[in-house]
Amino acid sequence: MYDSFLKYMGKSWEKPKYRSKRKLPYVPLETELDQLIGGTSKTISTFLQVLKETGGRLGEIARIRWEDIDFKRKVISINYPEKGSDPRQVKVSSKLLAMLDNIPRKRKTVFANKLQMSNQFYKQRKRLIRKLENPNLGRIGFHSFRHWHGTMLYHKTKNLVYVQERLGHRNIKNTRLYVKLVCFEGDEYHSATAKTVEEACKLVDTGFEYVCDIDDVKLFRKRK
Repeated sequence: MYDSFLKYMGKSWEKPKYRSKRKLPYVPLETELDQLIGGTSKTISTFLQVLKETGGRLGEIARIRWEDIDFKRKVISINYPEKGSDPRQVKVSSKLLAMLDNIPRKRKTVFANKLQMSNQFYKQRKRLIRKLENPNLGRIGFHSFRHWHGTMLYHKTKNLVYVQERLGHRNIKNTRLYVKLVCFEGDEYHSATAKTVEEACKLVDTGFEYVCDIDDVKLFRKRK
C-alpha cells in the first residue's frame, strides 16, 4: 500500500532489506513428550501421539478423517497436507490405533479444528506443568513433536531423502536442519529383553530398536 501511495504522490523510495535469523528449534526428550501424552485428556493425548508417530503438522493432523485410517494395515494417510507438501502415508503402532479406536466418532474428522485443539492443549499443558513441577514442558508445542520425530528418524535411518518424504518438505534444505539438531554421542538408553515374538512386537511398537541376541534372548534399546 505504501508503494501505491508514493506512486500516487509522484515519489519513490528504496525498500529496506531484512534478513531473518533462523534459530535452531527445541527438540524435547521423549520422556517429556510422553509426560504430555500421559497427562492430558483422552482426545488430546491421542492427538499428541499421532503427532509423535507421524511427524505431521498441526493442521494436517487436525484434518485427518476416519476414512484416512487403515486399522488393518496400521497406516494413517495424510491426505490434506500443508505448505504445498505431497500426501503421504505413515505406518503407526498398535498402541496408537487402540487410542484412536477409543475416540467417539462424532464427525467426519477424527479431531476438532486446530484452534480448538490448540486451546485445549495449552490449558492442559499449563495444569500439567504445575502438577509435575516441570517448567520445561512449557517449551513444547505441537511443532516440537515434529522436530523430535524428524531428528530421531534421521538418526535411525541416516537417509535425508526418506526424512524429507516423511515430513513432506518441498525443499531438502529444510530437512537438513534435523541433521544438526541433536548430538547423540554418549546417549543413555532404556534396555529391554524379549523371549517371544509377541514380546518383541510390543517393544517395537513402543519405539525400541533391536540390538542383538544373547543366550536366546533378544536385546532391545530405546533412548531416554
